[in-house]
Parts: sequence; structure tokens; C-alpha cells
Amino acid sequence: MASHGTSNLPPDFVIPKECKAGVVINEGPNYELKVEMVPVPEPGPGQVLIKLNATGICYSDIHFMLNDLGAKGMSTFGIRSPGHEGAGVVVKLGENVKSWKVGDRAGVKPIWDTCGSCELCWDDKEMHCAKAIPTGMLVAGTFQQYIVSPAKYTSPIPDGVSDYVAGPIMCSASTVYRSLAESNLKAGNWAVFPGGGGGVGIQGVQLAKAVGFRPIVVDTGAAKRKLALDMGAEAFVDFKEVANATEEVIKIADGKGAHGVFVTATSAYSSAIAYTGSRVGAVVMCIGLPAAGTATIGCDPSIFCYKNLTVKGTLVGSMRDTAKALEFAQRGMLQQVAEVFPIDRLPEAVEKLKSGQVAGRCVVDFNL
Repeated sequence: MASHGTSNLPPDFVIPKECKAGVVINEGPNYELKVEMVPVPEPGPGQVLIKLNATGICYSDIHFMLNDLGAKGMSTFGIRSPGHEGAGVVVKLGENVKSWKVGDRAGVKPIWDTCGSCELCWDDKEMHCAKAIPTGMLVAGTFQQYIVSPAKYTSPIPDGVSDYVAGPIMCSASTVYRSLAESNLKAGNWAVFPGGGGGVGIQGVQLAKAVGFRPIVVDTGAAKRKLALDMGAEAFVDFKEVANATEEVIKIADGKGAHGVFVTATSAYSSAIAYTGSRVGAVVMCIGLPAAGTATIGCDPSIFCYKNLTVKGTLVGSMRDTAKALEFAQRGMLQQVAEVFPIDRLPEAVEKLKSGQVAGRCVVDFNL
């Protein structure tokens, strides 16, 4: 079972020669994902070897497998395993690693490493570093149980936060935490989450509630309704059950509209600005990454002027954002919202996420 908050490395632990991994075959629109045995890597200087207990599954992983983001595919770099939401334990240290010890709990994020010496890295914006290395794209990702990670950019996981929670925090929670912070909303403001019943959105609902915002979720289905309300949403608007979801949201938000809209579901970009209604000073935060060329967001420039409207994008969380999100989890403000699968059922979990059938997050437990 995945750790429930402390290291679970037995004293007689032996590192195997091979481990299970989700491997992508025929990357592109007809990709296939299989679970195979792959060699366990050796940590180089400044690196740690991590035995992952759990990994979350992000829709970005599906984009990597589909190769539809308009960039070079992971196969270009010899990478076969995506994934970037890993939680586990350090099992071996590379040369010159002083900041970690065997048995420490560790997490792997969407950004595997950065240069550490540019103004973006110095200014808590290292995810935009020109030399940033995306996990699961340029290096093996967290669909592989044993992976190496740079000691300086590996995230410590505190006691009291289970791997099922910590894994998704590495991407979904830290990503949406960054967006919430950059929105500059205030306590008491209405925060709308189109697609908020999904993995990133539901983490956003919890964090928004924790910092005093008033979350409204727009999604569909009884499971997502229950999850959203249980996790702190003040209202749930089922877009399949109401005549006009936008009008319903505006009515709930004081009859004016949202102070902030946090778009995690890419299909919602077309209607995102409408949720702000007549609210002056509202902000629309772009979070979800659509396939290249499939979505746009905008309106008449006069509307931006008259309403003092802002549209802003964020990418993923920084090292600091991840630490902050883990603190919220340690305080009980981020709960487990995951459906758990054994590694052998990874392809099934991915297909379930791809078809929009998941309320919350999918997490794979390598130890089941």
C-alpha cells in the first residue's frame, strides 16, 4: 500500500535491477500504453534514486502520449514513460548529495530541473526557465517506479501527507495554487471553476476555500456534484441540467458574476469570460492546456476596457508553490480525491481520465 505519511522502506530493502513502467508505443493519435519491465537507473552526481509508491495521472500526460501540444514528442528524446506527479522514498544517493538521506520521502514535479541561475529561477518563476526540463518529456517520468531526480529540485514530502495526496500535489494542487495566488483575489470573492469536478479543479476548490474564496463549480454528474460540495464548493451548476449555466453562475455570484474564473477544463475557454458577467475588475485564469490550435479566448477589446478585465495564464507551480500546497495538506485542508489503481491497470486509468469519467484524480499505486 502507499505510505500514509512516513517512509515505508524496510531495513533489508534491496534495489531491483528492473521495475514496472507504463511505456508508450506508437506515440500520436493512435498511441498504445503498456506496462513493461524496464531497467532501474543509477543516480548520477547530484541526483537521488527514488522508489515511487504512487503517481497521479494528469491530462498533460495524455497530451504527451497524443503528441498534440505542437512541440517535439517525447520519443524525440528517447523517452517512453510520461508522468509528473510522483511520491515515494529516496533509496540511493548519487555522488556529492548532502541534502538527502536514504529513507527520506520525496516528490517529483512537472519540471524535473532548471538552470537555477537565471532571473526567472531567482524570482520564483523557474517553471518558465529557458533551460527547464519537463518531466516525462525530456527525462523518464513517474509512470516508471524507479526514477532519478536532481537532489536540488526534488520536493520533500512532510509526515502526515499520504502518497495518494502528495502525488497529485506535485502538479495539480501546486499548479492551481499558483493560479489562485496570481489571480490576486481577496477573501470573500467568488471563484468559478469550470470543470471543477476534475483533478486540477477539485484541488483548486479546496485551496480556494482554504484561503477564503467562495468556490462555484460548473460540471456535470452526480459524482462530481457530491465531490465538489463535499470539498467546499458553495454551489454546483450542472451544465446539462440548467438552461444556461452562465446565467446561473452570475445569479449565484451576487447577480454580477465571478471575481475570478479558473479554467482547468479546456472545453470551457469559449465561455470563460461570460462567467464574469458585469463584474468590474474580474480576472480569467488560464490553467488547462488545450491541444494546439483547438481553443482561443477573447472578446471585444472594449469589454476589457469597460470592465477592467484581465485574462492571465499560469503554467505549473514553483518549488515554493509545491511546498505551500503540501503545508495545506498537512493541515488537513487538501484531502484525498483520488480513485486508486494498481500499476498493472494504468492503461485503464488513463483511458478513464481521457474519456472524462473521473471525479477527482486517478492515482496509481505501484505497491498494489
